[in-house]
This record gives sequence, structure tokens and C-alpha cells, in this order.
Amino acid sequence: MADYRGALIKEPTITLTSAQDELTLRRPISNLRWWIGAALFASTIINYIDRQTLSLLAPYLKLEYHWTNTDYANIVIGFRVAYSLGQTLFGRFMDRIGTRRGLTLTVAFYSVVSVLTSLARGFYSFATIRFLLGAGEAGNWPAATKAVSEWFPKRERGLATALFDSGSSVGGAIAAWFILWIYFRWGWRLAFAIPGTLGFLWLIVWRWLYHPPQSHPRISEAEREMILVDSLELNALETKRETLGWRVLLQLPQTWGAIIAKGLTDPVWFFITDWFPIYLVAKGFHLRTGLFAIWIPFLAADLGNFFGGWVSGYLIKRGWPLGRARKAVVLFGGVGVSMVLPTVLTSSLYLIALLFALATFSYASFSTMANVLPSDLFCSESVATVSGMSGTAAGLGTIVAFELIGHFSDARRAMAGHSFDPIVIVAGLVPFVAMILVLILVRNSDATRRGLVRSV
Repeated sequence: MADYRGALIKEPTITLTSAQDELTLRRPISNLRWWIGAALFASTIINYIDRQTLSLLAPYLKLEYHWTNTDYANIVIGFRVAYSLGQTLFGRFMDRIGTRRGLTLTVAFYSVVSVLTSLARGFYSFATIRFLLGAGEAGNWPAATKAVSEWFPKRERGLATALFDSGSSVGGAIAAWFILWIYFRWGWRLAFAIPGTLGFLWLIVWRWLYHPPQSHPRISEAEREMILVDSLELNALETKRETLGWRVLLQLPQTWGAIIAKGLTDPVWFFITDWFPIYLVAKGFHLRTGLFAIWIPFLAADLGNFFGGWVSGYLIKRGWPLGRARKAVVLFGGVGVSMVLPTVLTSSLYLIALLFALATFSYASFSTMANVLPSDLFCSESVATVSGMSGTAAGLGTIVAFELIGHFSDARRAMAGHSFDPIVIVAGLVPFVAMILVLILVRNSDATRRGLVRSV
């Protein structure tokens, strides 16, 4: 085994240029992979602050521009259409050009678009700009998932995925304070423009920090060996190392397990992120006095991300098979999201906030597993592609959900605090269905024996 491991370490050796050789003389950064995880976490925070701006300002923009809930739904759907298509396209894009360049281009693009939102003049300009924003932001999850597969051994991938995925809930919580603070002082235009500049600051750090572990000038040899031995031992067992085409991937039940894991759960999360302020207003609450109720579910989701990642990693260390450890968290998450169901029976802001917090905690645990599944199941050359397809499924599901939310909430507007009840009931039940399907589809099969899918 010692000779085998030594051979694996020698395989990715590269010839350094004089500039790279000079950089290797610098002192290594301790635990570099977690600094890269922190950069992915920061990228997701910025991504969510940018996208949350519209939902937080929606109650005020609806009054200014006389939008109905259906109008608002159509604007948000413009974002989701581009985001859905972009997930699959950018997934393949990231696998082809690499994580560093791919995420650089997408963050730069959506940061420019976010700033330009301040120039919107009405329904059509908002819809167009949000479409472009969705196209740019689509690259974040496939790129982050690919980066985790490149930089983290399997026992740490759950926690690393939880770290970057928790940026969505942290970003949502920060946005609730940050965006409304800007709005009440300087108006909605600067509330879009100022957050848009954060991506440019992030790019400076990203370009300096991120390189593949094989060639990173600031990684210690011990960390490089730990990362590469884990990944190369897996790849040595695979008979198919080329990037699998969409047609081949879609014939595999494991691919569908990854797709369903996000496709039937993310729409529930996006309902909360994009509609929760409007939902609270429909229930009769004022955002100024009920601001805590907006950020508490996001904070709970943040904790749920880390809970899911930690629990699955702990179970693996205790000797559980990878698939069984992941499925245990999926089971917990699918059951826990149903905690939104009792909210239809109460008008207490505190109880609503608590129940949504329990549901988002559970959702986020499930979501961490959904995001880590592509890196668990597929070799590096296909990770971003599968992640992108699952993101597209989530986007398409969200589009359908938002059309129905806009229609039914408008149709039931006269019912005051109960206009969203059917929507909340569906939101509590669909992740449970997703849980059952994931437990069935994610398993070792003939594709595992043929080397198309990694063993779980």
C-alpha cells in the first residue's frame, strides 16, 4: 500500500515555471482547504444578498409600481428561468474551463448586473435585469460543489458543503438588516447598487487564493498528500474517467436521486426567501416590527447546514457507510420540513417564526446532503455537470411553484391571514416525497460496478 500511495502522489506532479517556483518558497497556509471553503462561503453570502434585495423591497416596490402578486411572481420567474437554464449550462462550463476561471467570470457578471438594477424603471426593466442576474448567479453552486470535490476528502465534504451552502441563510439574514437599512435611508436604488459592489471585492481575494491543490503555491505537502491520496484512490477504482455526457448521466438512478434531492426541496426554500416578507404582510404583520421573524428562519437554516454536515461526517468516522450516513440526514430533513404545516393554524408571529425556523433547520440539513451527493457519487469530471442538472431541476420546480403561488395568493387575497395556507401545506409535504425518492434511488447498482458511479 505504501508504494501505491506514493505512486498516487507522484501522478499529479507538475513542472513549475520560474514564477511558480518562486511562489513555492513562500510559507504554506495552514489548513488551506478551509480558507478556500471560507471563500466559497463568502461568495454564497454575496450571491444571496444580491438576490434577496428584490424580495425584501417587494412590499414597497409593489406599492410604488402597482404590481399584483402575479406581477411580482413573473419578475421573480424571469430570474428563475435564467437561473434554471444556467445551472446545467454553467455546470458543464465549470467542468470544462475549471473552477477558478469559471467562478471569476460569473461573479464579475452578476455583480455588474446587480449594480445596474438601480437603473430599472418599471415591470419590464426589472424583469429583464433580474433575468440577467439569474443567468450570472447560476454558476455559484456548480462551481462550489466542484471546488469541494477538488479540495476536500470524503469525510469532510459534508461539512465543507455545509459551510458554503450556509452562506445562503447567512446572506438572507444579513440582507434583512442591510438592505432595509439602506432603503430607509437612501431609497431602493442604492439598496440595489451598494450590495452589488461586494462581488468585486470578493474577486480580489478569489483570484489570489484559489488554485487546484496539485499546483497551489501555498499548500503544505502534508495537506496536498491528504487531499490527493483520497481523490486518487477513488479515481484508481474507476473505469470511466472521461466526462460523462448528459444522456449517459440521465440513465443512472443515482443522477435522478441527486436531481430530485434539490428539485423537490429547493422550491420550498425559495418560497421562504422570495415570498416570506409578503407572506408576513398577508398574515397582518408589519415588517418594521416583525423584522426578527424574517431573519430567524435564515439563522436556523445556517445551523441546519452545519448540523447536517457534521452529523454525516461523524457517522462516517464511526464506521457508517457513506450512503447510509447521508441518508440518515436526508430522513431527518424530509420529516422536519413538515413543521411548517401547523403555521396555518396560528396567527402568532413568534410561533410562526419558531415553526419556520424548525422547518428551515431541517431543510438545510437535507440541502447539505443534496449538494454533496454529486461529489459523493461522481468523479471530478462530472461533478459540476450533475450539480448543474440538479440546480436546473430546482429552478424549474421553483418556476412552477411561483406561478401557482402568485395565482392562488391573489385568488385568495380576500381571505386575509389565510391566503397562503394551501401553499404552506404543499411546502411542508413535497420534501417528504423527495426524501422517500432519494432513499430509493441513491444506492449501489450496476452502474457502480461498471465504474460510472462511485460506491456509497
